[in-house]
Amino acid sequence: MLNRHSLFWKLAILLVGFCLLMIGLSYTWGRHMETQNAFLSEPARQALRGYASEAEQAWRSGGRAGLDQWVAVMHQRERGWVGVLDMNLRPLDSATLNPQIMQRLTRLRGVDWPMSRRSVHQPWVRIPFPGAPEQGMLVIELPERFNPDQYRLLWRMVTNGIIPGLFTLLLCVGLYRMLIVPLNQLREQANAWRADQLSARLDSRTIARHDELGELARAFDQMAERLQGTVAMQQQLLRDLSHEMRTPLSRLRVAGDGETDLQRLRERLTREVDCMQQLVEDTLQLAWQDAERAPMNLEPIEVHALWELLAENACYESGWSPARLRCEVPADCWVQGNLNHLAQALENILRNAIRHSPAEGVVRLGGQREGGYWWLWVEDEGGGVAEDDLERIFAPFSRLDGSRPGDGGFGLGLSIARSAIQRQGGTLWAQNGKHGLRLWMRLPIHVPAPSRAHPLPQLQHLS
Repeated sequence: MLNRHSLFWKLAILLVGFCLLMIGLSYTWGRHMETQNAFLSEPARQALRGYASEAEQAWRSGGRAGLDQWVAVMHQRERGWVGVLDMNLRPLDSATLNPQIMQRLTRLRGVDWPMSRRSVHQPWVRIPFPGAPEQGMLVIELPERFNPDQYRLLWRMVTNGIIPGLFTLLLCVGLYRMLIVPLNQLREQANAWRADQLSARLDSRTIARHDELGELARAFDQMAERLQGTVAMQQQLLRDLSHEMRTPLSRLRVAGDGETDLQRLRERLTREVDCMQQLVEDTLQLAWQDAERAPMNLEPIEVHALWELLAENACYESGWSPARLRCEVPADCWVQGNLNHLAQALENILRNAIRHSPAEGVVRLGGQREGGYWWLWVEDEGGGVAEDDLERIFAPFSRLDGSRPGDGGFGLGLSIARSAIQRQGGTLWAQNGKHGLRLWMRLPIHVPAPSRAHPLPQLQHLS
């Protein structure tokens, strides 16, 4: 669907404007040059006025006989009809005027008039006597050498060839700047990616365009940012994973060299292998969530039932009593999401809250509805974190308490939780609450029909 900023309209305006400009220019400039090129040149006017002055002198000095003699001389100098007449078109010499000549005399032109090219005959020009215009005038058929169209071919080449060519060149420049320059920038962007220069970005003027090329440029930049972020994250994950793996490997080497009790060595090996396996699984899960962009299957989820299931598992693992994991969300709290991803995110948040809660602490799940979303929060009583660290806790392998890997987690739980929430159209962020850290989740709302209420499906195994 075309919008008002579409490239179609820009091209249409440019081409229609160019066509109208060329038509108007060809008409107005052509008419102007045609008219200007129809006038006699100044030397031709001076020559004709000189003939009139000679005719006047011959008439004053010799009368009719003088004019006859001068006209005879003029017939030898110029081809065509020559006559001297009074203001009533009566000859002042001895010439006789036949009907054909009289008809031509009714279409006389002045020397300052444009000469018509529509006639097959040369125009007849009248030039009054310079000294006594009211007494007589010279009438002469315009000699061909005085014709005003000597540069007619040149002006036609300029009007119909050079000027349209220049405007067409300007049109090509406009089309090039409108279409080819952004495409060249996109090509340079692709070449930069091929050369592993993922930080290269398009020109801000191209991104600010509102047409299809601007949309394509913004998509390219978003793709570049996405690609750069993915590569940077993978590189960071590899560095962090290699760093985290050194500690259990070092402990395994020490245990293998110094442990003499085979049972204790077996327990140590099992514990360290489980630790490394969990680390690898969490890292792969985070990398998969960051790279996977396929559409996610969404379904209605009852938050209260999901919390009860996760709380039961958490109590079994941590030894907490169910009374310390409180659910304060309304019974009609249904969200639209992916069950396994939401359960994984909520489980990681719950485990993080239990890990940082004091003895006899309480973890609460609360929520409120606002518009088309549910605002859910999980709050512990661990005292919170510094304001500068509220965003850093979502970074992979981030452990604010400096705990040893495996004891306090690997710092991947909240990163996995945020990625899982974002993949189903929600957001996750941290805030210091009244008693401790409060993690907020914003999820799309779903109001199920009564017939759609069903028990919570069995969750897939969560690592």
